Amino acid sequence: MPESSWPKNDYYRQTEVYQSHHSDKEQQSHKFTETQQSLDPNQQKQPKPLSEKKALYNHKNYDGRRGKTAFVLAIIWSSTITLHLISWGYWLILGLTSLLSVQLVRILLAQSKPAPEPLSEENVNQWPYVSLLVAAKNEEAVISTLVKNICAIDYPPNHYELWVIDDHSTDKTPLLLEELAKQYQQLKVIRRDANAKGGKSGALNTVIPLAKGEIFGVFDADAKITPDLLTKVVPLFSNEEVGAVQVRKAIANAGLNFWTKGQAAEMALDGFFQQKRIAIGGIGELRGNGQFVRRSALEDCGGWNEETITDDLDLTIRLHLNQWDIDFLAFPAVLEEGVTNPIALWHQRSRWAEGGYQRYLDYWRLIFSNQMGIGKTWDLWQFLISQYLISVAAIPDLFMAIILRRLPITSPLTVFTVTVSLVGMFMGLRQTQKRRDSWESWEEKEKTLESYSEKENRLSLLVTFLESVKGTLYMLHWFVVMAATTTRMSLLPKRLKWVKTVHQGDG
Repeated sequence: MPESSWPKNDYYRQTEVYQSHHSDKEQQSHKFTETQQSLDPNQQKQPKPLSEKKALYNHKNYDGRRGKTAFVLAIIWSSTITLHLISWGYWLILGLTSLLSVQLVRILLAQSKPAPEPLSEENVNQWPYVSLLVAAKNEEAVISTLVKNICAIDYPPNHYELWVIDDHSTDKTPLLLEELAKQYQQLKVIRRDANAKGGKSGALNTVIPLAKGEIFGVFDADAKITPDLLTKVVPLFSNEEVGAVQVRKAIANAGLNFWTKGQAAEMALDGFFQQKRIAIGGIGELRGNGQFVRRSALEDCGGWNEETITDDLDLTIRLHLNQWDIDFLAFPAVLEEGVTNPIALWHQRSRWAEGGYQRYLDYWRLIFSNQMGIGKTWDLWQFLISQYLISVAAIPDLFMAIILRRLPITSPLTVFTVTVSLVGMFMGLRQTQKRRDSWESWEEKEKTLESYSEKENRLSLLVTFLESVKGTLYMLHWFVVMAATTTRMSLLPKRLKWVKTVHQGDG
């Protein structure tokens, strides 16, 4: 493979930095090449220089996505039709379902790794420097709450900074940030002009040469975090193989309606499987909001990919291809707003589905070559089958089932997928209910863990099961989203525009 051709960052020409409380000399000290503090200088995994390592990705990977999607779609459709026409087609599906079931049993029986002890205040001066990043576009409803929340965390002010990249907002976001920068010394604001490229990834890449942190934390503008979050995330990076950590996400406005309740159950499901997949040597995945990345790992991967619409899912694959692990922190969670209506949900999930599918199209050669290792590769393909292939095969499968007057041939896989959702959601909900994510609980420190336990124990298994059933019904929308998205991707050109979710400040 050719050496890395990842473009160097040139956003100095596209941005302005506002730091009323810092001198030009101080800003120059934030150079990308500055030697940083180290969690453990003797054990840190050092990335190879770009001139000495093989490129695991280049711009050619991102060409021809529409053609790739159309080709894969044709293969899946023709294969599904063929399975209906051969006598042993159903047995092939049963065999695949059995293989996936074995993997599911492994996941369910796996013991999640215990979280390490939080940072000790005895060596507070040795805590690593952390740079927290927020890409904001028209976030006047939530940006003030976010800044105040992050600037009040239990972490030494001289050991972290908050960078907010205002991506040419046209509302009151710039004015609010200007006032906030006068109040909080940790806050640094960058304003990108209308011609800046790269969407959210481009906005995040803007900060890399300026930020001081050894660890980057990325949040959405509607995020709410507990004061102790950093003291619990940072210890996970003591493992030199960990390149990133994803914090479990929870929905702040979960009780609003069917859609937000469904998203809350979905987050519990995702958190449960993240822990279990990591425990068996599978894939840990980034989810955007609440993701932390080791600086050296990010450099090793060439920064955030500006050729994708889901920077988190793309970075997930590149980290694993570069032999980095992604860990997961279950408690505490980062809160975010759930979308409140089906139209907003459709747009959000279509973007997620497209970005998730793109990564398979972009890196399929490297994935097939087992660059990640057998455990991670098989885990990734298992979820490709469950999340994408079954949905894509549904249309020709139903068509043939109607013609031949029999059940869809992929029925075993469909039943398996629904069962996985139901079981995983039940286990995930039970886990989170024991330590419920309540914003009030974070502020009312006088309440004891025992009082929470008594409250949560009143939730019966029956109630949790019913919540899981409703959540699984909600999750059925993914079948439609995946099928529609892959079909659209095969017909229309790729979309790289940053289409953000509108935040109202609810929750």
